[in-house]
Amino acid sequence: MKKIVITTVISLFFSCNSSAQKNETKEKETFTVTKTEAEWKEILTEQQYYVLREAGTERPFSSALNKNYKKGVYHCAACNTPLFKSEYKFDSGTGWPSFDREIKGNVAYGTDTKIGYTRDEEHCATCGGHLGHVFNDGPQETTGKRHCINGVALKFVAEEDE
Repeated sequence: MKKIVITTVISLFFSCNSSAQKNETKEKETFTVTKTEAEWKEILTEQQYYVLREAGTERPFSSALNKNYKKGVYHCAACNTPLFKSEYKFDSGTGWPSFDREIKGNVAYGTDTKIGYTRDEEHCATCGGHLGHVFNDGPQETTGKRHCINGVALKFVAEEDE
């Protein structure tokens, strides 16, 4: 009987701390660039909309930017905010463009629990577009960070074009 009571109390404790409560509605962030969903759909491709506005993920190794080693800056595909410099890019072998740091102030962070565990999500600080996630398994000789970014969320601007 004692085991049943203890098991019941423990079960109640964990059920009251469910993941549904962790996904509480948080205050809506305000971004410099805001558009209606219809306006975003008008200016973004279907794949860009899926990633940037619905927090989707492109297939690994599907982005031409994954193996792009030209000098320049990677901008947000939705609002053109500069996000990552080419000198921050490295080949992580994951199939997505990876960077060891961001352009300070242009990338914002949040928590993503959609797949059953917590990840640090990255989004454009100007328009709120979902970019990808940041992990602590990047190059130790620099920052130790791996900003794993969906290529479709980026627009590359070559150095000679800037």
